Order: sequence, then structure tokens, then C-alpha cells
Amino acid sequence: MKTLSFPASARGTKDISWLQSNFFFSFSDYSDPSKSAFGTLVAFNDDILQQGKGFGIHPHVNMEIISIMLKGKMNHKDTMGYSTAVEEGGVQIMSAGSGLRHEEYNIGEEEVNFLQIWIEPKLQNITPRYQQRSFPKASRKNQLKTIISGEEGQAHCWINQNAKLSLGYFDKDSDVQYNFNPTNKCLFIFVMEGSIQTGDSKVGRRDGLGVWDTDNITIHCTEETQFLIIETPVNQK
Repeated sequence: MKTLSFPASARGTKDISWLQSNFFFSFSDYSDPSKSAFGTLVAFNDDILQQGKGFGIHPHVNMEIISIMLKGKMNHKDTMGYSTAVEEGGVQIMSAGSGLRHEEYNIGEEEVNFLQIWIEPKLQNITPRYQQRSFPKASRKNQLKTIISGEEGQAHCWINQNAKLSLGYFDKDSDVQYNFNPTNKCLFIFVMEGSIQTGDSKVGRRDGLGVWDTDNITIHCTEETQFLIIETPVNQK
């Protein structure tokens, strides 16, 4: 098993008063040639958005854009005609495909904290699409819940890529087994709260860990922990 550490302390940052962002990979005005991507994962931003603030209408093309709401309430409005609200536990995905425009604002009574994740698509220029699901924290205790998959289904969102995203919320001293196809696949693990250990790697709050060259891992929760696993192709073969 090979691993690569992504410590929270080494993330890029952006602070413009109404938006505080932390970047694992080059994004916006943060650039680091050594942190361009991990497999087909090209952006992983931990964003805090102040009340009433947000992103005005802007375009996207040929990217799978995922938002995972950790705190607060945010709207989504796009040129496909969707106008929704996403709250804590909510997950949304846009397959930008041939092109769309959207906006999102903090419409709640507190600051918003959400994860913004970009994954390269499998197919280019598909018809744009939007999907939203809710995964309340209380219903996920001691479960590894698939929230996004390359296989369509009613219980999760669909992504235009051979990828899978899973949320974990486990008690202290829980052991979680995760199996995946080692052929052209890698894992990116992000700890929202708590801490884990897998192999010799210890991963704390807001840290990330890349894993590859193995077909399974054991995640040991050293305290009550919430984490996200992104399984994605190493490349587009």
C-alpha cells in the first residue's frame, strides 16, 4: 500500500472576509504545481461562507462538481431551471457537461461550511444535469454510506465517472473495512471531525490521505469520527 499525506496545515488558503477557503489542490488564486490533482480529483475545497453572501451566476463546462453541506443552508439556482435549497447533510452534484451557469448563496441564519469537490468527467460534452440527495447525520451512525456513485440508483447521486463517494460516521474504536478495485483506482480520505489510523498513517481533523496500490484498507477510528472517502480513477484509461 502506498500513501500520500495531505495535512490540513499545508492547505492553500483564501480569506476575503465573506469567504474563507482551504484548498488541497491549486484553485482560484492559489497555485502549487506539486498539488494539481490526485487521480481525477482536481479540487477539494473546505469553504466557509458568511450569512447572506455567495457566488453570483457563473459558468462551468465538462466537470463533475459536488457540494457536501456540513453546516448551514445554501441555495442552488441554475440555467437548467433548478431552484433548490441544500441544508446540513445535503449532497448535490452538477454534471456540467456541454455547459451550464449557476449561483449559490448562504440563505440561512448562520455561516455555511461546505466541501466543494471537482472530479474530471468520464465523458465530455454530455447534456448538463443536476441531482440532490439528503443524508442526515443521525441516520448514518456507524455506517459507511454511499452518497455518490458511477452506478445509477435511488439512494445516492450519480456521477459521470467511475467514481464513488462514501460518508462515514463511527464511534471510537470502530474498525471500517473498505474494499476497492486496485486496477487504476485510488482513494482520497478526508476527516471532517475526529481522527483515524490506516496502516501506519494517522489522519487528524481536516487532514487528507491518499491511498493506492492496494485492494483494501482498514480504517480505525481513534475517537468518534466523521470522514469522507473518494474512490476515483488514477487516470482516464
